[in-house]
Amino acid sequence: MNTKDVFVSAQAVTQQREYCRLASELLIRRFGDTPRAFVHTYGCQGNVSDSERIKGMLHEMGFVFCDKPEDADLVLFNTCAVREHAETRVLGNVGALKPIKEAKNHHMIIVLCGCMMQQAHIAEKIRRSYSYVNLVFGTFAIYRFPELLYRHLRENKRIFDIKEEDEKIAEGFPVWRDRSFKAWLPIMYGCNNFCTYCIVPHVRGRERSRLPEQILAEAKELIANGAKEITLLGQNVNSYGKTPDCGMNFAQLLRKINALDGDFLIRFMTSHPKDCSDELLQTMADCEKVEHHLHLPVQSGSDRVLREMNRGYTAQEYLCLIEKAYRLMPDLAVTSDIIVGFPGEREEDFQKTLDLVHEVRFSSLFTFLYSPRQGTRAAAMSDPIGAKTKSEWFRKLCGDQEQIAAMRSKNLVDKSFCVLVEEENEGMLTGRTSENFCITFPGKKNLVGSFTNVIVTDAGNWTLSGRLAMESKNERLETENEHERYCKNP
Repeated sequence: MNTKDVFVSAQAVTQQREYCRLASELLIRRFGDTPRAFVHTYGCQGNVSDSERIKGMLHEMGFVFCDKPEDADLVLFNTCAVREHAETRVLGNVGALKPIKEAKNHHMIIVLCGCMMQQAHIAEKIRRSYSYVNLVFGTFAIYRFPELLYRHLRENKRIFDIKEEDEKIAEGFPVWRDRSFKAWLPIMYGCNNFCTYCIVPHVRGRERSRLPEQILAEAKELIANGAKEITLLGQNVNSYGKTPDCGMNFAQLLRKINALDGDFLIRFMTSHPKDCSDELLQTMADCEKVEHHLHLPVQSGSDRVLREMNRGYTAQEYLCLIEKAYRLMPDLAVTSDIIVGFPGEREEDFQKTLDLVHEVRFSSLFTFLYSPRQGTRAAAMSDPIGAKTKSEWFRKLCGDQEQIAAMRSKNLVDKSFCVLVEEENEGMLTGRTSENFCITFPGKKNLVGSFTNVIVTDAGNWTLSGRLAMESKNERLETENEHERYCKNP
């Protein structure tokens, strides 16, 4: 596949930006000079990044952003299709918009987009049962959002666009970021793996990599604007550079970003174990700006289940990979995803997953009960194990991981970490270490968005408590007194 097949032409991008201008004129007639938009994102970091680009388009159309749907002239839900629970939440929240539209703002524009809407049966359900929804489009039509909104405003009719032929990357649109010091940076889109439980390749399309010069230019812009942490995004970042041929792989891209000037850290999500190379692990160890955190979803510890999932590796191959990673980076934090109750999973399969969890000793786990997705191979598989047994397995897995996390956390007490301070609440600061441990400690709000050294003083199962390492005793007492006064008189 060549670049012509992967990228939206500059002419098409210019045309969409002209639609922004045309839509703005119609919006002013309907809502006045400053129409208000409420954007809510469901699902993964990739969806969050997509919403930042959608908000950039909305801002170019003249919208300001509000925090509540009842205050908005346009409400947009960017949806997730990975699990049934996410879809149920979306539909419930869409239903809650109907009385708001009827009572407060008859002209409110309701927009649904993203992975869930790319599924034809969901789009049809919206068409039949939610007549007050004005605009629906899937993941492939995001770059055409200005045109679709303009068509709705001009024609005053419902618009649905879930066509699948436009698996392309559009460069050159503005991005609206809610925070300047933490940034999402997509490096590729789509997936070629077709794990049997996963809907993502069906709703996101095949792998398409951004060109390295585009990624590096955006990274430089982020750093210049104050980004202290940049998270590189892709459904499988380890496949970066294959489609189209970008002239470099993911490890080489990491080194290029690491070499950029500036005081910042690099994370990435998500790595597929079958493509996690020795070169990548060595690059993580060599590059001082790449954080020692590897999210490497294993999904199961049973080779039989892994084959049924079409994962492309064995449990032993995964363990060898982790052993290499720990050898290169003894301070590495490894996190993972595990699905409990995959169709046909047996007691002995689940026990192998528990054994793997105890051997790896993950820093944290994202655990999920299997959720059938219409259109995937797993949804048609025989599934004789009942919900009660699966729930018991799930509780056992979570309980064991909680004990492992507690033991790992206790080993961090009295150690010092460099922390990016993310937020302040009632005199307490929260941040993450480079190894992805969450830590809270007393401090002043002016530290938000900066790096500071923190000593761990106490450890819970999932979070750490600490104190600023560079404080004098008097400064520490002053901070503690300020926090105490705030708690008494918030």
